[in-house]
Amino acid sequence: MENREQYKRLIMFFASALILLVQVVIFYYIWHRYYNYRSVIGALYWRRGNWALMGVYAFINFFFSKIFGAYKVGYLKVSDVIASQILAVLCCNGVTYMQLALIGRWRFSAYLEPIMQMTLYDVVAVIAWVIFMRWIYAKIYPPRQMLLVYGDINPKALIQKMTSRTDKYSIVDMINISEGYDAVIERISYYEAIVIGDIPSVYRNKFLKYCYANSIRCYSIPKISDIMIKSSTTINLFDTELMLFRNRGLTAEQRLLKRASDIVFSCIILVVFSPILLLVAVLIKLYDGGPVFYKQERLTYNHKVFMIYKFRSMRVDSEKTGAQLAKKNDDRITPVGHVIRSLHIDELPQLFNILKGDMAFVGPRPERPEIAELYKKSIPEFDFRLKMKAGLTGYAQVFGKYSTTPYDKLKLDLTYIENYTFALDLMIIIQTVKILFQKENSEGLDTGQKTALRTEDKKN
Repeated sequence: MENREQYKRLIMFFASALILLVQVVIFYYIWHRYYNYRSVIGALYWRRGNWALMGVYAFINFFFSKIFGAYKVGYLKVSDVIASQILAVLCCNGVTYMQLALIGRWRFSAYLEPIMQMTLYDVVAVIAWVIFMRWIYAKIYPPRQMLLVYGDINPKALIQKMTSRTDKYSIVDMINISEGYDAVIERISYYEAIVIGDIPSVYRNKFLKYCYANSIRCYSIPKISDIMIKSSTTINLFDTELMLFRNRGLTAEQRLLKRASDIVFSCIILVVFSPILLLVAVLIKLYDGGPVFYKQERLTYNHKVFMIYKFRSMRVDSEKTGAQLAKKNDDRITPVGHVIRSLHIDELPQLFNILKGDMAFVGPRPERPEIAELYKKSIPEFDFRLKMKAGLTGYAQVFGKYSTTPYDKLKLDLTYIENYTFALDLMIIIQTVKILFQKENSEGLDTGQKTALRTEDKKN
C-alpha cells in the first residue's frame, strides 16, 4: 500500500479532471443545441467565443466544487460527496444561467428548460462518478490496520468517531502508555499506522519521532498549543529558526473588511428571506400565543455580554429549572420549533445582532455566560474564543455538531481565529449551505446532559 500511496494525489487529480471534463462537455452540448443562436443569445459564437465560455464554465464549476469539497472522494462519506457535488452543480449552473441571460438580455425565466436538462445530466454524471471513484479508491487504498495509543483520558469517544468511518480507519488494537515506552514501541512496529490519543506531550513527541524515523503513518489529536504553532510565522533571520506568535487577533483592515461584509450579507439575507421571517413569526404566535422572539444573554468579543435574538422554538416555560442546552427528542421543543430548528431558521433573527455590531456573520458560537463558566472549570482556555466576535455561523458550526464537546469546539474556533482570512469567511458561508441538509449538525445532547461537557474534557 505504501508504494501506491505516493500516487494518491495524482489519481485523484485525474479523477477530478475527468468529472470536470464530463460536465464541460455536457455544457458544450447544451450550449450548441439550445443557446448558440442569434435569436437566443443575440449573436453566433465561434471558436474563441466558445472556448471562452467553456473556460468560464470550467472555472465556475471548479470553484464551487472546491468550496463544497466535491472532489474529496476518499476523505468524506459517499453521501457527503454526492451532496457536495449536487450543490456545486446547482450553484454552478445557476450562475451560468444568469450569465447567459445577461449576455442574451432575456428575462430569467425565458430559457430555463435547457439549463434544467443540463442540471439533470450533471447530477446523474456526478452520482455515477462518486460511486465509481469510491469503489476504485476502496480497492486501491483499503483501510489500514491501526494501533491506538492512549493515556489517562478514556478513548471511547475517539474510537466511536473513527469506527464510524470503517472505509478509512480500522483500529484493531490499543495500548496504554502506562505499560511503558518500550512496550508501546514494540507494539507500534507491528502496524501500518498508529493513532495517538490525548496523551502528555512528552510521550507524544517520542512516539512521533519514532514513527518518523521508521516511516510509519501517524494520526494525532492536536492540542491547543499545536493550533497556535500551525498558525505561527517562521523567521529565518539567523541560523536558528524562530517561530513568531503575534497573538493580536485581527488587524485594523481585517476588522474593517469583516464589518463591512457583515452589514452587506445581513441586509441581503434579511431582504431575501423577509417573507419566510414573517411566516415563521405568524406560526409561532398562532401556536401558543407566546412571544415570537427569544432573548437571552450571550458572550461575544472581549467578554462583552449582549442579548441574542432567536425565533422561539421551545415552550415559554422551557427553562424554569435553569439553563440547559437542547437534547435529542427534547419535549420542550414545539412542533413549529422542530421545523425551524431542523432548517436553522430559528437563528435568522441574529442578523439584527450582526447589524447592531454584537455579532459577526462568521465567528465562534455565542455561549451563555453561566454555561461558559461551567466549561472554564474544566477548560481554563475556553475564553480564548472571545478574541473574536461571536458568529451566526462559524468554523466550529460547519465542521462540528451541536453536541461536539466544548474542548473540540474550542480547538475548531481557535483554528479559525488563528487562520482568519476573508476568503475563509466566504468558504464557511458557502459551506453553511451544505450543513443545512445534515441532520446530525442540529441534533441535541444525549438525555441527562445539561451542557456539552463530558468527563473526558479536561485541561491539556
